[in-house]
Amino acid sequence: MNAADALKSIAQDSMRAEPIVFEIGDTVKVFVKIREGEKERIQMFEGTVIARRGSGVSETFTVRRVSYGVGVERVFPVNAPAVDRIGVVRHGKIRRSKLYYLRDRVGKAAKVKELIKK
Repeated sequence: MNAADALKSIAQDSMRAEPIVFEIGDTVKVFVKIREGEKERIQMFEGTVIARRGSGVSETFTVRRVSYGVGVERVFPVNAPAVDRIGVVRHGKIRRSKLYYLRDRVGKAAKVKELIKK
């Protein structure tokens, strides 16, 4: 077994069993496990997915929300054990692969229209 095969097998073990289905522009709830000393709790982060990058074990996505008038962005690895689950609240109607332009928008202009599937 060469080094490339060993890396592939380690990456396969780190991947999620079932893929998480969400797209750019979706509003999602990310449930993250937080360790505080001996205790572990789950904290929710809700916002709009503005970017996805990478593939395989190193795939990440960026979630943005406005909290008390300040824009907050967090980058989550898709396959991290700290990410408990991801729930899609609503699907967004978008036309680009990265929504970085939302950083410059304020108020209603910073919202993504909802995609209504028929």
